[in-house]
Amino acid sequence: MNSRPAATIWSLLRLVTAVAIVAAVGVQLAVSVTRTVEAGGDVARVVANYFSFFTILSNLIAAAVLAWAAVATLMDPARARASRGLSTALACATTYMAITGIVYNALLRGITLPQGSEPVPWSNEIMHTIAPIVLLLDLLVGPRRRALPWRTVGVILSFPLFWIAYTLIRGPLVSNAVTGEPFWYPYPFLNANLPGGWPLVIAYIVGIAIVFVAVGAFCVWVTGRRARDHSPDAAPITESRVA
Repeated sequence: MNSRPAATIWSLLRLVTAVAIVAAVGVQLAVSVTRTVEAGGDVARVVANYFSFFTILSNLIAAAVLAWAAVATLMDPARARASRGLSTALACATTYMAITGIVYNALLRGITLPQGSEPVPWSNEIMHTIAPIVLLLDLLVGPRRRALPWRTVGVILSFPLFWIAYTLIRGPLVSNAVTGEPFWYPYPFLNANLPGGWPLVIAYIVGIAIVFVAVGAFCVWVTGRRARDHSPDAAPITESRVA
């Protein structure tokens, strides 16, 4: 996957995936806004809530990073492979999308949503299943990336931790535009108002944090393992190479 033709083909796949993600996010937002307008609801609140979902944010991060990786690889594959910033961004995006796919398909797929908030089926599948699979394949068989130090796992964790803090602080301050409840949480396992309360919420957060560490560490390990491949065009990348 590191020859010039193969890298070009993979870059096009990255671009197509990025476009599909943006389309999926945009269509779901348009549908949500349309439903809100028809119901005479608060559009600004619905939009703010929409961009508070980890799924939406992780998909937008993934689209941006995939586009960056595609353009960088098309312009100069060797420079893209040597870029620490790009390798770190790809590790972050891959972790976030893998968690998005795992959490949705393990915990949320069978949950019935309030009427008026149902997802667009094809958009939902792109964001929760197809895009995570593409990011995982990109890690495993896509163009090689620069090896990363283990401290990169801390960088990967920084955004999810910020998002959890933001969500728990914001949740009690925002009402649900669909159900009218005086609080709003993007996912039920973060809602301390449900049975189980804070102990269950904390248990979920700890469990998901452990999964983030595991998946992030896996991404760092695979990236390093592939970077140290002994094939002729995969000489180890040293600190003197382009950052």
